[in-house]
Amino acid sequence: MTNSHVFQPPAVPTVPVVGGGTFPVRRIYCVGRNYEAHAREMGFAVDREEPFFFLKPADTVEMDGARIPYPRMTGNYHYEVELVVAIGRAGADIPVEDATLHIFGYAVGLDMTRRDVQIAAREKGRPWDMGKAFDHSAPIGEIVPVARWNAVAEATVTLDVNGERRQESRLSKLIWSVEEIIHWLSRYMDLAPGDLIYTGTPEGVGAVVSGDTLKARIDGLPPLRVSIT
Repeated sequence: MTNSHVFQPPAVPTVPVVGGGTFPVRRIYCVGRNYEAHAREMGFAVDREEPFFFLKPADTVEMDGARIPYPRMTGNYHYEVELVVAIGRAGADIPVEDATLHIFGYAVGLDMTRRDVQIAAREKGRPWDMGKAFDHSAPIGEIVPVARWNAVAEATVTLDVNGERRQESRLSKLIWSVEEIIHWLSRYMDLAPGDLIYTGTPEGVGAVVSGDTLKARIDGLPPLRVSIT
């Protein structure tokens, strides 16, 4: 007897790669509160002891130029611009000094957030999932392979809404470096090719509404533009 699917499996989400090809997405990990100023604007003291993580489904990615519907169940829909690290080599318990060997490339991304849902869940001691891991919540630009860009320490990160600057900082202000993030995350989960890591957002997060246009940029990486419908 031949085994067959009861329905057609969904396509694997992919992200375009500069220079050709696509990056099939396995998992999306996100780092919370990884800039001091953002931690403070959210009402938290800075903690360097250990980073914490949450996840988004792989199919929440949206590409440059996407028209993103304003999500249901929120009245406070926020942007968060972030550096995204694309993993190209499997590993577990990765030493900090070996972390860069596991990086395929980098991109600019947006961690879109139902802030009111997130805060309500946090105040009740409940998981954040419905505030973070919803449809269309992980826009991402084209991925640049490490051979073409590796300016993590020097790059400026910005986010404009309707042409007005809302976020601006430098990647050098990350509380946990990219190497430290990979090290800590790989202690909890086996990393594999296809994983994306959103590394945290600087200060200046805020709400958007239908009709707004967002432009996220990191020096040397392709920009990411999305509009809210």
